[in-house]
Amino acid sequence: MKTRGTTNLQRPSGMPVTKYRPFAETNPVHLPDRTWPDKRVTVAPRWLSTDLRDGNQALIEPMTPERKRTMFDLLVRLGYKEIEIGFPAASQADFDFVRSLVDDDAVPEDVTVSVLTQARPELIHRTVESLVGFPRATVHMYNATAPVFRDVVFRAGREGTRDLAVDGTREVMAHAEKVLGDETVFGYQYSPEIFVDTELDFALEVTEAVMGAWQPESGREIILNLPATVERATPNVYADQIEWMSRHLSNREHVALSVHPHNDRGSGVAAAELAMLAGADRVEGCLFGQGERTGNVDLVTLAMNLYSQGVDPMIDLSDIDEVRRTVEHCTQMDVHARHPYGGDLVYTSFSGSHQDAIKKGFQVRDAKVAEAGDDDAAVVWDLPYLPVDPKDVGRTYEAVVRVNSQSGKGGIAYLLHSTRSLDLPRRLQIELAGIVQKHTDAYGGEIDAERLWSIFVDEYLPYTVTDGLAPWGRYTLRSTSLTSHGEGGDADLTVVLDDGGEELLLSGRGNGPIDAFVHALGSIGVEASVLDYAEHALSAGGDAMAAAYLEVETGDQVVWGVGVDPSTMTASFQAIISAVNRAARTAGGPAAG
Repeated sequence: MKTRGTTNLQRPSGMPVTKYRPFAETNPVHLPDRTWPDKRVTVAPRWLSTDLRDGNQALIEPMTPERKRTMFDLLVRLGYKEIEIGFPAASQADFDFVRSLVDDDAVPEDVTVSVLTQARPELIHRTVESLVGFPRATVHMYNATAPVFRDVVFRAGREGTRDLAVDGTREVMAHAEKVLGDETVFGYQYSPEIFVDTELDFALEVTEAVMGAWQPESGREIILNLPATVERATPNVYADQIEWMSRHLSNREHVALSVHPHNDRGSGVAAAELAMLAGADRVEGCLFGQGERTGNVDLVTLAMNLYSQGVDPMIDLSDIDEVRRTVEHCTQMDVHARHPYGGDLVYTSFSGSHQDAIKKGFQVRDAKVAEAGDDDAAVVWDLPYLPVDPKDVGRTYEAVVRVNSQSGKGGIAYLLHSTRSLDLPRRLQIELAGIVQKHTDAYGGEIDAERLWSIFVDEYLPYTVTDGLAPWGRYTLRSTSLTSHGEGGDADLTVVLDDGGEELLLSGRGNGPIDAFVHALGSIGVEASVLDYAEHALSAGGDAMAAAYLEVETGDQVVWGVGVDPSTMTASFQAIISAVNRAARTAGGPAAG
């Protein structure tokens, strides 16, 4: 065997990579004294959901008014206080939906609705008019400022682009003054669209000019939104851009600095988090990352990331599956099974080593919670492979461990414990894992909790008819009667046993019930020796059940048996019968039935 050699080098792809330029060569940002890397996020930002605008416009089939209303109501229930509800000048349908929220008195007093418009007078008028009667409303106006749009799309220079933003701002102010009454608290938001590709000095020039028109002051903030309309660089570059703007903006105390990351490079969440470190006060995005192309930044992931660090996201995601179902219904798009925090499989481990670590982690945590007087919140969450407690988002522990051909004893034992309250001894776990492995090798696929229970019952509790399983095994315990001869004395046991349909009356004496039962079996030629024993209660109260696990040597085999019964003693007897029948089935003897 060789232990030295040269790793083969990857070859050029052949793709036309020379047609692309590094972002640092197209719009460089120089911030050697950046401060954001040393900061921490300790409070949630202001959130704005744009599910009903940016999210909706990206759908193959835009939401119907009914689905839009369902989405809006969900956002309100979750706790969002700023919700972009549409682009009312874009279509009659959008305008009508905005008006329906007023007509239905659907907007709570503490929720601010936002509507989007381009910087064109006729669109601004229609947009402002849609807001009549709202308690709190913001007009969000934008125009593209990046060179490629100035030069290619609009053929306008810097001055024309800046003037368009200022003139649009003044138009918003004038028309709002004209049509909105005192019942509406009115706000303004401006976005230099394609901010990340806009020269920083020009982005600052435009936003300062817009602020000059709006005149922000105490009680009259302006929202300046700096979007990564197309994600073009690594998140640290976006953070540098945000910190540069935050440092250079005048009236910073009256500015809500907002970010609107997209996910074209797959790092929208990271970009938003670093932007928060760099000074962003507000984040715009969509639930589960809906939006154009690869989507807006995912508000669910952002919120849960904060939660996992002990920061209250100020958004209630305690029933994340209901949130997901509602979003899927409204958007007609599925949330991926691996989607952070909300996907079907994100709290699930199939790997045997992962399952074993999770099982042990829960055992340690349960002990700590008990020591804390059963105060779960008093014990810091620290479990292998689970960044948050699934119960905090409405998941059960049943889905944490799932069994397939890659699973080991730990996962199988955990699943039986979490769904059936069984605490299998370690050697029994090993034996059962081999049985389950044979099943998955033969039939493939995943074994859920119910299927695992069916395999367990059929193997260890054959006297129990469960889910249509047929009882098997030569011997079935019918009844017992025990007589004890004082403390420390022998015990006499009478046993009624069914032997393939024939009723047998047995008796045995021993130094305890189990020893007496073994002697009773010996009277009919069934040799059994108990090597290990464990038992525990399955529940509390008058109808409590007990489980007994006995490792038994019978003939030349050592096998486990399991018994479940209200009586611990009877459960132990059942476990011995289970082991005897299992050994006979393995050997192909008469007890196979």
